[in-house]
Amino acid sequence: MNKTKLGLALGLAFALPAAAQSPGKVGVINIQSAIAGTKDGQKAGNEIQARFTPKKTDLEKRQSDISQLQEQLNRGANTLSEEARNQLTREIEQKTKTLNRDTEDARAELDQEEQKIMSELGGRIMAVIDKYAKDHGYTLVLDISSQQTPVLFASNTIDITKDIIELYDKNAPAPAAAGPAPGKPAVPAPKSTPPK
Repeated sequence: MNKTKLGLALGLAFALPAAAQSPGKVGVINIQSAIAGTKDGQKAGNEIQARFTPKKTDLEKRQSDISQLQEQLNRGANTLSEEARNQLTREIEQKTKTLNRDTEDARAELDQEEQKIMSELGGRIMAVIDKYAKDHGYTLVLDISSQQTPVLFASNTIDITKDIIELYDKNAPAPAAAGPAPGKPAVPAPKSTPPK
């Protein structure tokens, strides 16, 4: 009996200080939206869009040309000679192969630019998140921008994304009067998971 009372007393002794501690605040952030929502992120997104739009337009035109050749082949299936059909088929295959390779190259270049902006802006926004969390008493901030994040539910009241965007923009250095340096492309808001 004395062991039971001692155990109960010790249990209460440990439980009371734990209950007396103030619970930590938890916040969530969509880091990708935060980066894209900052003025720097929006500017980078616009610049990369301007840079890659001509490539995209070219690739779309080439795809349209291939589709027209495919239609020509389908319409002339019964009227074209076997040699003409074979030549048209080879042309379609060659153009498709070249288009696929160029599309992959453009995608890789865009991904590389997105990773570059994630690295640049991601590091700066992480510093803002760190300061914000410490200043507002957060013990945990979770990034919910990735589908792999194990957060199944989060109340909108703990989402600090908007606060971080505002704090980042408020403390960001004023943009230079001149445009971006020649040869240094800007990048859009990333789609990939930010570095942690």
